[in-house]
Formats: sequence, C-alpha cells, structure tokens
Amino acid sequence: MARGTSAPDPRAPCIVGVGSRTWHPEETGEDGAPEPLAMWEEVARVAAADSGVGQALLDGVDSVDVVYCQTWQYDDPARRFCDRLGATPARTEYSGIGGTTPQVLVQDAAARILHGETDLALVVGAEALDTQRRYRKRGDKLRCSFPPEERRPFPWEAPFHPAEVAHEVFQAWLTFAIFDNARRAHLGIGLEEYRRELGEQWHRFTRVAAANPEAWFPRERSADDIVAPTPENRMVGYPYTKYMVSLMDVDMAAAVVIVSHERADALGVPPDERVYLRGWCYATDPVYVAEHLELWRSPAMERASAEALRGAGIGIDDVAHLDLYSCFGSSVNFARDALGVREDDTRSLTVTGGLPYHGGAGSDYLSHSIAQMTRVLRRDPGAVGMVSGVGMHMTKHVFGVYSTVPGPVVPPSPVPTVPSVRIVETFTGKGTVAAYSVVHGRDGAPEWGVAVCDVSGGARCYAKLLDAELLASAEETELVGQELRLETIDGNVNIGRL
Repeated sequence: MARGTSAPDPRAPCIVGVGSRTWHPEETGEDGAPEPLAMWEEVARVAAADSGVGQALLDGVDSVDVVYCQTWQYDDPARRFCDRLGATPARTEYSGIGGTTPQVLVQDAAARILHGETDLALVVGAEALDTQRRYRKRGDKLRCSFPPEERRPFPWEAPFHPAEVAHEVFQAWLTFAIFDNARRAHLGIGLEEYRRELGEQWHRFTRVAAANPEAWFPRERSADDIVAPTPENRMVGYPYTKYMVSLMDVDMAAAVVIVSHERADALGVPPDERVYLRGWCYATDPVYVAEHLELWRSPAMERASAEALRGAGIGIDDVAHLDLYSCFGSSVNFARDALGVREDDTRSLTVTGGLPYHGGAGSDYLSHSIAQMTRVLRRDPGAVGMVSGVGMHMTKHVFGVYSTVPGPVVPPSPVPTVPSVRIVETFTGKGTVAAYSVVHGRDGAPEWGVAVCDVSGGARCYAKLLDAELLASAEETELVGQELRLETIDGNVNIGRL
C-alpha cells in the first residue's frame, strides 16, 4: 500500500481523467478508423467526462501536449486539436518520437504543476496505422485534413551509424533480439529453455489482453502457440516469432488529464477518482547497440527505476501493479532484472496485455498504459502501480509510479551517464561474439545473421553471418563467447566465420 500524508501538497500532481479507444477493423469496415485529429478529440472528451467535470475541464486546460503521430503530419497538430476542443491553452507542444514519450510528457507536466507553471494539462495521442495499411494494400492513400505545405522528414533523434547501415542493423525486432540473446547467454540458460520461458511470459500477457476489450488481439494464446514457428507465426529474428513482437499497425487513441491537488478540489473531482504521480525518472543508455558495455542489461533502467521508487518513498515490493514496456521480450526482461522482479513473482507484468497483443500505437502506447493503470488503481485504492517505457533501440528509459494516495512529491535527481564502448566500422582478424541474432525471411527460412563482436583494443564491431551451417547452429547451440574469423569485404561489411 502507498504511504502518504494526511495533508497533501496543494501542488501535488494527479490524474483526474483518462480516455482511450480502439477502433477494431470489424467495427469500422472498409473506411477504417477516423483520422487522428478526430480520434484525439474523441478520447479527450472521454477523459473530460471521466473526470466528472466535462467540458468545463477542457475549457480550463492551460497546457496541451500531442504525441507525435506517424499516421499523418498535420500543419499545426496541437493548434488544430485545440480548435476542435474549443480550448485556448497558454502552452501547446507537439512531441518527438519514442516509446517513452507519453510518460515523459505526463511527468514534465507534473513538474510544471509542482512549480506553479501549469495547473491543468492534457496529453493525447492517436494512430490510424492499420487503416493506413489497409488503404495502401488496396492501392489507395489515406487522406486526412490540414496537410503541411511541405513533406516533413521523420524526426530521427540520432544519425544512423555507418557500421549499422553497412550491416543492416535497423529493425527493432533484430536489435532487441540481440539483447535477449545476450541476456540468455549471460544467465547460462539453454536456447530452447529460454524460448520456452519467453513463451510462458507472453502467454501470461495474452491472458490479460483476452480480458481487455481495447486490445487489438483480445485472445489468449498458449506458450506453444507463441513460440512455435508456423506459416502464420514465422520466425522473424531469433528467438522471436511474429507473435512475440510489437504490433504497430493499430487504430487507437488515448488521453490523460493531469491537474494540481488544489485544482482537483476546486473542480470537485472526487478524491477516490484521483491518481497521483508519486515518482518518476528518465535515463538513457548508449544510442547504438554495440556501444552497450554489457549487452545483457540496462544500467539506465536500473538507475531510473530506483530513482522513481526513491521519489515515491517505496520499494519494488510495495508495487502491486506493473505495466512493463513490452515491445519485445528483452525490454520486459531488462526491466524485470532492473527492478529485481523474479521469474516466480506472481504479479502480472502488464495491465493492458502488452504491445504485441494490446498494440503499440507508434509512440503512444504509454498513454494507454497510464490510462489503464489509472483505472486499475481506482479499483484498488491505496495500491501502487508502476509503468515503464523504452525508446529507440534500448536507448531511452522512463519509469512512473502512481497511487490513489497522495504523498510527498520528490522530483528525480539526475542519474549518471552510462559509459559506452567504441565501435570500429571494419575489422579483419579474430573477434569474440558478445551477442547475435538470425534474420528469417517471409518463408520462415534463415537468411542471414548479425553478430556484435569484441575485438582488440577494447572495441566492438558488427559482423554479418552468411554461412548456412553457422546460421543453423546459432539457433541450436550458444554462439555467444565463440571466436569468429572476421574479414572485411566491399561496402565495409565484416563477414564472420567460425
């Protein structure tokens, strides 16, 4: 149970309204979901109604954050949204990208509330990526309102590393698989045993998704169904099958309203409908995969989670409800390790069903996570909930601690920078495999692999694995720790051979 105070800080930030919706294809038909602008408006009005205040809440909004939308780039997203609401906030922002974004927006609003700069903030996000996909599939194009005058590039936060470009280290299902394989080797778990553990973990996620009508796939799947490669569930990047990876092409939206404790009193929001943000922290690991000193864990997760719990004045054993960012198995496993949540812990690791089954919604999943956690905590007064987020390739990390019980709010202290390893683009000689994965084609067959190798001088390089026997053995016996012969060919590509 959360420990609080009898006299809450008048500036204590709390969530008073949440709204979320999923537009399932069987409900929307050929036209699909509405455009994101309409989705933002709908869930914002649902959140206002959820607070019990209604339009008066929206009329008083003084801060609006819109989560970056991959579906469509409006000319002025936040202003177009406020026009739909009839709101005139003093502050509006359109966010950057990444899985940490909604929690960062919520906690930044909380910090402004604490400092008296904001009193009533709204965070909203939406994607109609499945509708967009279906339009493209039939040779059409989804058209939304208020297009920008010029096409805008995707706002990547860091340039692509030349070595990652040369070795095709782009896709998240590949990079997160590399991290999970490193963790498996570090723990000394056999390949098949580790995949069974992943399957059991995801099975528990699907049970939550099956009970959540907002999940994109509200159905339970067995561990065998999840890990067994089939034509419908092909291997993607070892050890992940299609049923084990984040689902981006969904149509869903969510909104969160954050106010000060004293503003909640003035609005007449019942105390049992308020959920207080008690602690939070954001931290980063190195940007590029091979830069991670220990590929089997996240020091930034460990530091951010500890600081968030410290701010809330509790320990992980005091947390009753968790929603760990679940784009891939390694994001869940790294967070479990950082928090000290053991394999036999009976707490569910998700309140939504997770990104592969609830759906990922671009950069907006955490809006749904926070909205659902708010509902869970309202049904369990006094309990503590924690959400986590992961951005880019295991680079950005955030944790938020919530409870219906107010208490002292201690903003996080800065966390130390995590050291990194130097990457060399080319290398000829011997290298030791630190982590790897095998990429499979759409027919399910292994096509190529990539290894992160420790080489002389304390550096790292990438290596492509092309030998068929090596690819087969990499999914049957542990390749981490094996020595490879590395040779650089055209295009600055290193080839690894046993």
